[in-house]
Amino acid sequence: MKIANPIARIGEEFASNFLRKKGYKIIERNFRKGYGEIDAIATKDNTLVFIEVKTRVSDNFGAPFEAITPWKLNSLVKTAQFYKKLHPNLPDSLRIDAVSVKLKNDRTLKDIHILENISGF
Repeated sequence: MKIANPIARIGEEFASNFLRKKGYKIIERNFRKGYGEIDAIATKDNTLVFIEVKTRVSDNFGAPFEAITPWKLNSLVKTAQFYKKLHPNLPDSLRIDAVSVKLKNDRTLKDIHILENISGF
């Protein structure tokens, strides 16, 4: 699926490369279901990982991780559970990770961080 926001698209590319270097095997990107979207789905260490990527060029509207609200997290959990039902052959161990991407004004990478298991499920 094409991402409308060019900043988000750039951030997701940086995040995907970062995750691969950390040993994640990306199996799908931008999975969408009516009530939610998951930016990336991967496996790592026999765990199915659903990844939310938040990208910012400035902190004027808050830091990237601050954009993951309880509503957003609930949407991620529901979408992840739906995805798992569609793919029962994938690992049973599940988690949701978040990646924070900060870009410089010229859209090059400034900073990138990951938080693992933000949902506790």
